[in-house]
Amino acid sequence: MPSSERIALIASAAVVVLLVGYAVYSMASVPGSVTGKVPTSFSVNGRSYTFTYIATTQDERETGLMNKPITNTTTMLFAFPSPISQPFWMYHTNTSLDMIWVNAAGDSGKVVYVQDDAQPCPNLPCPTYPSSGNAPLANYVIEAKAGFAGANGILVGTTIVFA
Repeated sequence: MPSSERIALIASAAVVVLLVGYAVYSMASVPGSVTGKVPTSFSVNGRSYTFTYIATTQDERETGLMNKPITNTTTMLFAFPSPISQPFWMYHTNTSLDMIWVNAAGDSGKVVYVQDDAQPCPNLPCPTYPSSGNAPLANYVIEAKAGFAGANGILVGTTIVFA
């Protein structure tokens, strides 16, 4: 086999290996569905709330509150199979939101990050919250209308109890 054919064959094999490696990496980095018990409500600082929406699958988490009606009592829980670093965006969300990252074990957890007043994004590209690469490890993210975190005294370190 001439050396130019060998080089082309090696280059082709390298491309295949890289593509397979990227596919495996992509599949491993996409969180799956939550199969265990998922909370339907939560309490914080003496107040209790029922989740309006709950996202337990990748598709549900990607859709989030896009194009959904949001009121002062709307809350959404994003549940992940395990604590991960997950930034969020506000594409096609109808109003500003507060986002609360919670690392929980059992029926309670600690707030690890709060994004107040994340602004809607009508067109791509959208900013991410927290900025990509800075998202803390959390297995739950709660979204509510902007002002919710402040009105409920939710800060990093606040305990959230789930039911």
